[in-house]
Formats: sequence, C-alpha cells, structure tokens
Amino acid sequence: MKRMVSIWFPNLLSDWLATRKPELKGEVFVFTKPERGRIIVTASSKEAEKQGIFCGAILADAKAIVPNIQCFDDEANLNKKLLTRIAKWAIRYSPFVAIDLPEGIILDSSGCSHLWGGEEKYLQHILAKLNESGYGCRAALSDTIGTSWAIARFGKKLPIIAPNEQYNALLNLPPIALRLETNSYQRLYKLGLDKIGKFIQMPRSVLRRRFGEGMLLKLAQALGTEEETVKPIIIIQPYEERLACLEPIRTKTAIEIAIEKLLENLCNRLASDGLGMRSAELKGYRLDGKVTLTKIGTNQPSHNIKHLFKLFQLRIDQIEPALGIELFMLTAIKTEAMLVQQEKLWGGKPGLADQNIAQLLDRLAGKIGPQAIKRYIPQAHYWPERSLRTAVSLEEKSECSWQKVNPRPMEMLKNPEPVQVTAPIPDYPPMNFRYKDELHLIKKADGPERIEREWWIEKGEHRDYYIVEDEKGRRYWIFRSGHYSEEKSNWFIHGFFA
Repeated sequence: MKRMVSIWFPNLLSDWLATRKPELKGEVFVFTKPERGRIIVTASSKEAEKQGIFCGAILADAKAIVPNIQCFDDEANLNKKLLTRIAKWAIRYSPFVAIDLPEGIILDSSGCSHLWGGEEKYLQHILAKLNESGYGCRAALSDTIGTSWAIARFGKKLPIIAPNEQYNALLNLPPIALRLETNSYQRLYKLGLDKIGKFIQMPRSVLRRRFGEGMLLKLAQALGTEEETVKPIIIIQPYEERLACLEPIRTKTAIEIAIEKLLENLCNRLASDGLGMRSAELKGYRLDGKVTLTKIGTNQPSHNIKHLFKLFQLRIDQIEPALGIELFMLTAIKTEAMLVQQEKLWGGKPGLADQNIAQLLDRLAGKIGPQAIKRYIPQAHYWPERSLRTAVSLEEKSECSWQKVNPRPMEMLKNPEPVQVTAPIPDYPPMNFRYKDELHLIKKADGPERIEREWWIEKGEHRDYYIVEDEKGRRYWIFRSGHYSEEKSNWFIHGFFA
C-alpha cells in the first residue's frame, strides 16, 4: 500500500532569506515584484503575516500598516529552485521525491518509514532536520497525495492518517483543501458548503453539473479512487540500492562495509537477470546536506562483487564524509547482457576475451584514468594516419584486418617529424639520419613502399616509406615526401618498431 508525505513551507522565501541574513529573524519584511503597474507582495515573513500582510497584497497598503517594512526583489523561479534543492536533500528519506509548487514537496514513503522506527518517528525526524536548517514547515502522511496535502495545510489533528481513513480525515476540512480552482470553492462557500463533509455524499451528477469534472477528479484523487501521478526530480533507476545508516559514517572501514553490502544486493539482482554493470555511481548523502559522488566503469559487463569492490576501493580516499554520511545509494547507470562463454579445456581464453585481462585493465583505469588506456583497431584507409582508430570497447571488432604484407611499426607518431639525412643516391634509402640531435648510421634498409595520398580527401605529395635499422639494432619507419630533390630535405620519421 502506498503512503505519501506532503510537506508544506508556508514561509519558504522568508525562511530562506533569514538563514542567509540572520539579522532578519524576527523582522517584518516581504518579497515584491511589479505587476500591472503596481508592486505586489509575493511572500512575507511570519511577523509580516501577524501584521496582516499576506501574499498578494499591494506594497503601498503594506507600508500603510508598517511604514518601515523591508522589501526584497523576488527572483524569477526562486521558489522552484529552493524546493528543488530541498527535494534533492530529502532523497535520503525516500527515493521518490517531487516538488509541489509553489511551496511544497511530496515524498513516497512506502517501505521507508520502518528504517526510522515507524511513521511517527519518520515524520518527526524529517521535520526536525528542516527546522534545524531554518525552515518552518508542516507535514502529513496518508495513503494519497491529496489527503496529505489537505491535512498538512488545513488539518488540526494528528498529521498521520491511518490506512484507508482518507474519507473521515477530509470531512471537517474546508473545500479549498481539495486544491480546487478559485471559482469552484467560492461557489461552494456561497451555497453554505463550507466543509467537505457537507457535499462529499452528494450525487456525482449534481456535483458535476454545478462544479464541473475537475472537482470530482480532485475529490477522487484525495479519496484514493483515482490515481494521481507526479514526476520525481530524479527518475528511479531499475538497478539501484539504498543503505540508510543508523549512525553517520565517517571512517574508511565503515564506508568499505557499506559498499560491500550494496554491491552484494545489486550484483545478486543483476546476476539473476543475466546482466552485468558497465558503469556505476555511488552517492553519499552527508549531514551537512552535500552529496559525495564516486563513479566507476568496466571494459566488460560484470557482476563480480570482489572485482567491483576493488574498483571502488581505489576511490574511497576521494570520498569526504565531513560530519558523516547517513545514506548511501549505489546505482548501475549502464548495464549489458552477460553472455556465458564456454571455456576451453586447454589454453584458456585468448587475448582480450580473458576476464583476468579485462579486470586488470579496469583496475589500471581506476588508478591512472580511463583516458590512459586505449585499444586501436584497423580502418579501411591507405594513408597511415587514418588506417587505425580508437576502439570504443574491448569487444568492438573491425570489418578489415591489420596489414601483414608490409608491417606497420608498433609505435606511430601522431604527426611525422622531420629528420636530416644523407642520401647520395636518388630513390635509395639514406646512409644515415639525424633525429633529436642523435646521428643514426643505417646498416640495413627495406623499401621503398609508395603510399599515395587519398586524393578524394585531400591534395598533396605521395610518400616513399623505408624500414631502416641503425648500428644499435633499432628499427625506424621513415619516408621521403614527394620525389627526390637536391634543394631541400623532405625526409620524415613516422614510427618505431619493437
């Protein structure tokens, strides 16, 4: 059974400003904005409301009541920004949190309240934390959003409504508690229907004819006969695990235990569905309201708890618990199917198909960064710079294969670098070349291999490549750009062989 919480902030903007400017506590002040040639009050402090100054009042009338009233400009969508910030903080109490403009948020507490010792302690804990942060608020908990919204704003009894008791909870509330349009509840007051109990038993046809379909919908949503949907600020991922801490966590050992428990629950779910994670993130919700974020990635889908824990272990030192972390949330951002491969009796799995190699690469990426590890596959191009590209994953395959007739160097420079050569015979390999102030005497050479430039992509000279070996047995890949010329040296080094 669903249980919904509605939290109302009657003085949202003024409470927020008072936390930033403590000198305003206990003062009379308002937020204003121009509207149709007049200055309108958009929010007021508690002290201003005690003086009879409420939202919607004209500033000139407010100054007639309190001449020295302080005024502040109301920023566009300020209340939405504040509610979004509070809603993100409230995710530690429920994975489903939505903002309820203009002054509220909604939580789905189904299956969450028992972690705090019951619904009463759950609600008291939330309100106490918000009050400590400087926000005055009221809250209610029931089976529906509509009833919780009504009780939080107009209820005078206990804010927790027992399951299936929405009907009795609404009877003594005013019609405005149903979130009706202004014309509808004003018409109800004119007819003497100042409480919901006076018209809740009326025939639906009568209510529809006098007040429209919208009123029936709001009433049905409050009673729970019609489902009401809201959009959470963060969409719940299908593979996500939460761990609420009884005491705030600050030590490295405690964080490791929390990660192990989360991984065990999440990996068991993934394994049962035949999936493995490719990327995951760990969020830690701290006492000061801030959130720590730690991300890991794998080259192949994995639900190996030990391997994934080692990847997180490399980043634990980056987690700053500050005063303590009270909630951990582990989410598998990207998942892929795990294909069970049959192992060979002899020889094992070749190359990158070996899980041990993939796990080693994952750990190296966690230490030195994923950008430092690259895998290259061939591309269908004649020009050397375009003949290979970076692979997206370990499993990616190319439609063409590596060239075997004329092997390419193990290390290729991104851009060829010029060298000085001694070449007494045209169209023959040079006798020596100087590269980075070091003279290399060529003892052996093979070539030339002429590679024409891809004319459909760009214009330019062809290249004549030679594989040369110096007196120390080191082999290089050098080329002459264009035809032989006595006027200029047009030789370059492009790669190094193993």
